[in-house]
Amino acid sequence: MKIAFISDIHGNFEALTAVLAELDRMRVSEIFCVGDVVGYYSQVNECCDELRRREIKSVIGNHDWYLGFGGFCIRSKSVNECLVYQRKVISSENVNWLQAFRAQMQVGTIQVVHGGWSDPIDEYIITPNEEYFERLSGAYFVSGHTHVQSLHRFGEKTYCNPGSVGQPRDGDPRAAFATFDGESFELHRVEYNMQKVFELMEAAGFHDYYYGGLKTGAKNLRRLAD
Repeated sequence: MKIAFISDIHGNFEALTAVLAELDRMRVSEIFCVGDVVGYYSQVNECCDELRRREIKSVIGNHDWYLGFGGFCIRSKSVNECLVYQRKVISSENVNWLQAFRAQMQVGTIQVVHGGWSDPIDEYIITPNEEYFERLSGAYFVSGHTHVQSLHRFGEKTYCNPGSVGQPRDGDPRAAFATFDGESFELHRVEYNMQKVFELMEAAGFHDYYYGGLKTGAKNLRRLAD
Protein backbone atom coordinates (compact mmCIF):
# COMPACT_ATOMS: atom_id res chain seq x y z
CA MET A 1 0.00 0.00 0.00
CA LYS A 2 1.12 3.54 -0.76
CA ILE A 3 1.20 6.45 1.65
CA ALA A 4 1.06 10.11 0.59
CA PHE A 5 2.71 13.38 1.54
CA ILE A 6 1.08 16.77 1.03
CA SER A 7 2.60 20.14 1.92
CA ASP A 8 2.10 23.90 1.83
CA ILE A 9 -1.67 23.94 1.47
CA HIS A 10 -1.85 27.58 2.56
CA GLY A 11 -5.61 27.88 2.97
CA ASN A 12 -6.25 26.83 -0.64
CA PHE A 13 -9.17 24.50 -0.07
CA GLU A 14 -9.93 24.10 -3.78
CA ALA A 15 -6.46 22.68 -4.40
CA LEU A 16 -6.64 20.52 -1.28
CA THR A 17 -10.00 19.09 -2.31
CA ALA A 18 -8.63 18.11 -5.74
CA VAL A 19 -5.54 16.47 -4.23
CA LEU A 20 -7.52 14.52 -1.64
CA ALA A 21 -9.96 13.34 -4.30
CA GLU A 22 -7.05 12.01 -6.36
CA LEU A 23 -5.54 10.31 -3.30
CA ASP A 24 -8.89 8.72 -2.54
CA ARG A 25 -9.00 7.46 -6.11
CA MET A 26 -5.49 6.04 -5.69
CA ARG A 27 -6.57 4.39 -2.41
CA VAL A 28 -3.50 5.41 -0.46
CA SER A 29 -3.41 3.90 3.02
CA GLU A 30 -2.49 7.08 4.92
CA ILE A 31 -1.78 10.77 4.26
CA PHE A 32 0.75 12.94 6.07
CA CYS A 33 1.11 16.73 5.90
CA VAL A 34 4.52 18.39 5.74
CA GLY A 35 3.30 21.69 7.19
CA ASP A 36 1.83 25.08 6.31
CA VAL A 37 -1.82 24.13 6.33
CA VAL A 38 -2.57 27.85 6.70
CA GLY A 39 -1.24 31.13 5.30
CA TYR A 40 -1.92 33.20 2.16
CA TYR A 41 -5.43 32.15 1.09
CA SER A 42 -8.81 32.61 2.70
CA GLN A 43 -10.13 29.12 3.49
CA VAL A 44 -7.93 28.34 6.47
CA ASN A 45 -10.76 26.85 8.51
CA GLU A 46 -11.92 24.61 5.70
CA CYS A 47 -8.40 23.23 5.25
CA CYS A 48 -7.86 22.69 8.97
CA ASP A 49 -11.29 21.13 9.38
CA GLU A 50 -10.73 18.66 6.54
CA LEU A 51 -7.34 17.52 7.83
CA ARG A 52 -8.77 17.19 11.31
CA ARG A 53 -11.74 15.22 10.00
CA ARG A 54 -9.45 12.81 8.18
CA GLU A 55 -7.04 12.67 11.15
CA ILE A 56 -4.11 13.64 8.91
CA LYS A 57 -0.97 14.15 10.99
CA SER A 58 1.15 17.21 10.26
CA VAL A 59 4.44 18.76 11.26
CA ILE A 60 4.42 22.48 11.97
CA GLY A 61 5.32 24.91 9.20
CA ASN A 62 6.33 28.54 9.60
CA HIS A 63 2.85 29.80 8.69
CA ASP A 64 1.26 27.34 11.12
CA TRP A 65 3.57 28.76 13.78
CA TYR A 66 2.74 32.38 12.86
CA LEU A 67 -0.99 31.76 13.14
CA GLY A 68 -0.85 29.35 16.06
CA PHE A 69 1.45 31.38 18.27
CA GLY A 70 0.92 34.99 17.20
CA GLY A 71 4.13 35.35 15.21
CA PHE A 72 4.83 37.23 12.00
CA CYS A 73 7.09 36.91 8.96
CA ILE A 74 10.21 39.10 8.87
CA ARG A 75 10.55 38.52 5.10
CA SER A 76 7.17 39.52 3.73
CA LYS A 77 4.67 42.32 4.32
CA SER A 78 2.10 40.50 2.19
CA VAL A 79 2.33 37.36 4.35
CA ASN A 80 1.64 39.47 7.43
CA GLU A 81 -1.31 41.18 5.75
CA CYS A 82 -2.81 37.77 5.02
CA LEU A 83 -2.20 36.74 8.64
CA VAL A 84 -4.18 39.73 9.88
CA TYR A 85 -7.21 38.46 7.96
CA GLN A 86 -6.71 34.84 8.95
CA ARG A 87 -6.46 35.68 12.66
CA LYS A 88 -9.91 37.25 12.39
CA VAL A 89 -11.56 34.19 10.86
CA ILE A 90 -9.78 31.10 12.20
CA SER A 91 -11.61 29.16 14.90
CA SER A 92 -10.10 28.69 18.36
CA GLU A 93 -10.32 24.92 17.84
CA ASN A 94 -8.13 25.18 14.76
CA VAL A 95 -5.62 27.44 16.52
CA ASN A 96 -5.33 24.85 19.28
CA TRP A 97 -4.88 22.13 16.65
CA LEU A 98 -2.03 24.06 14.98
CA GLN A 99 -0.35 24.58 18.33
CA ALA A 100 -0.21 20.81 18.88
CA PHE A 101 1.88 20.16 15.75
CA ARG A 102 5.35 18.72 16.31
CA ALA A 103 8.48 20.06 14.60
CA GLN A 104 9.57 16.62 13.35
CA MET A 105 7.81 13.37 12.55
CA GLN A 106 9.01 9.85 11.85
CA VAL A 107 6.85 7.93 9.36
CA GLY A 108 8.26 4.43 9.28
CA THR A 109 11.75 4.89 7.82
CA ILE A 110 11.02 8.45 6.63
CA GLN A 111 12.14 11.56 8.52
CA VAL A 112 9.74 14.49 8.00
CA VAL A 113 10.16 18.21 8.73
CA HIS A 114 8.69 21.32 7.12
CA GLY A 115 11.91 23.24 6.53
CA GLY A 116 15.15 21.34 7.03
CA TRP A 117 17.10 19.39 9.60
CA SER A 118 19.10 22.41 10.78
CA ASP A 119 15.88 24.40 11.34
CA PRO A 120 12.78 22.18 11.09
CA ILE A 121 10.38 25.10 10.68
CA ASP A 122 12.13 27.68 8.52
CA GLU A 123 15.21 26.31 6.72
CA TYR A 124 14.99 26.39 2.93
CA ILE A 125 16.57 23.40 1.19
CA ILE A 126 16.89 25.18 -2.14
CA THR A 127 19.48 22.91 -3.74
CA PRO A 128 19.56 19.48 -2.07
CA ASN A 129 23.04 17.96 -2.14
CA GLU A 130 24.83 14.84 -0.93
CA GLU A 131 26.99 16.70 1.60
CA TYR A 132 23.90 17.94 3.45
CA PHE A 133 22.29 14.52 3.77
CA GLU A 134 25.41 12.49 4.51
CA ARG A 135 25.47 14.19 7.92
CA LEU A 136 22.01 12.79 8.72
CA SER A 137 21.22 9.25 9.82
CA GLY A 138 18.50 7.43 7.93
CA ALA A 139 17.62 6.65 4.33
CA TYR A 140 14.47 8.64 3.47
CA PHE A 141 13.79 12.34 4.03
CA VAL A 142 10.82 14.59 3.25
CA SER A 143 10.46 18.35 3.66
CA GLY A 144 8.48 21.17 2.04
CA HIS A 145 8.67 24.97 2.49
CA THR A 146 10.20 25.83 -0.91
CA HIS A 147 6.99 25.06 -2.87
CA VAL A 148 9.21 23.38 -5.47
CA GLN A 149 8.52 19.70 -6.14
CA SER A 150 11.67 17.59 -6.35
CA LEU A 151 13.13 14.13 -5.88
CA HIS A 152 16.85 13.42 -5.35
CA ARG A 153 18.89 10.28 -4.65
CA PHE A 154 22.30 10.44 -3.01
CA GLY A 155 23.67 6.91 -2.78
CA GLU A 156 21.56 5.12 -0.16
CA LYS A 157 19.67 8.29 0.78
CA THR A 158 16.57 9.71 -0.91
CA TYR A 159 15.14 13.20 -0.45
CA CYS A 160 11.67 14.22 -1.58
CA ASN A 161 9.91 17.56 -1.57
CA PRO A 162 6.26 16.84 -2.47
CA GLY A 163 5.81 20.40 -3.69
CA SER A 164 2.97 22.71 -2.74
CA VAL A 165 -0.70 21.82 -2.78
CA GLY A 166 -1.89 25.41 -2.57
CA GLN A 167 0.83 27.64 -4.04
CA PRO A 168 3.28 25.92 -6.42
CA ARG A 169 6.35 28.03 -7.27
CA ASP A 170 8.04 25.80 -9.84
CA GLY A 171 6.33 27.01 -13.00
CA ASP A 172 3.61 24.34 -12.89
CA PRO A 173 0.35 25.74 -11.46
CA ARG A 174 -1.16 22.32 -10.75
CA ALA A 175 -1.42 21.20 -7.13
CA ALA A 176 1.48 18.93 -6.14
CA PHE A 177 1.91 15.92 -3.87
CA ALA A 178 3.97 12.73 -3.54
CA THR A 179 3.39 9.06 -2.75
CA PHE A 180 5.70 6.43 -1.26
CA ASP A 181 5.36 2.67 -1.81
CA GLY A 182 7.84 1.53 0.85
CA GLU A 183 10.87 1.75 -1.42
CA SER A 184 10.51 4.78 -3.67
CA PHE A 185 8.69 8.09 -4.04
CA GLU A 186 6.54 9.18 -6.96
CA LEU A 187 5.67 12.81 -7.75
CA HIS A 188 2.16 13.82 -8.85
CA ARG A 189 0.26 16.91 -10.06
CA VAL A 190 -3.47 17.60 -10.35
CA GLU A 191 -5.49 20.51 -11.72
CA TYR A 192 -8.04 22.37 -9.61
CA ASN A 193 -10.52 25.25 -9.84
CA MET A 194 -8.30 28.24 -9.03
CA GLN A 195 -10.91 30.73 -10.26
CA LYS A 196 -12.90 30.05 -7.10
CA VAL A 197 -9.80 30.88 -5.05
CA PHE A 198 -9.54 34.20 -6.90
CA GLU A 199 -13.20 35.00 -6.18
CA LEU A 200 -12.94 34.11 -2.50
CA MET A 201 -9.78 36.18 -2.04
CA GLU A 202 -11.43 39.15 -3.75
CA ALA A 203 -14.47 38.75 -1.50
CA ALA A 204 -12.11 38.75 1.50
CA GLY A 205 -10.70 42.11 0.38
CA PHE A 206 -7.50 41.08 -1.41
CA HIS A 207 -6.60 42.28 -4.91
CA ASP A 208 -5.00 39.98 -7.46
CA TYR A 209 -1.39 40.58 -6.36
CA TYR A 210 -2.04 38.09 -3.56
CA TYR A 211 -3.27 35.31 -5.86
CA GLY A 212 -2.23 36.13 -9.43
CA GLY A 213 0.87 33.96 -9.24
CA LEU A 214 -1.29 30.85 -8.91
CA LYS A 215 -2.11 31.15 -12.61
CA THR A 216 1.43 30.24 -13.71
CA GLY A 217 3.03 28.70 -10.63
CA ALA A 218 5.17 31.82 -10.28
CA LYS A 219 8.10 31.98 -7.87
CA ASN A 220 6.81 35.21 -6.29
CA LEU A 221 3.45 36.89 -5.72
CA ARG A 222 2.33 38.83 -8.78
CA ARG A 223 -0.74 40.35 -10.39
CA LEU A 224 -2.76 38.41 -12.94
CA ALA A 225 -1.69 40.79 -15.70
CA ASP A 226 2.05 40.46 -15.03
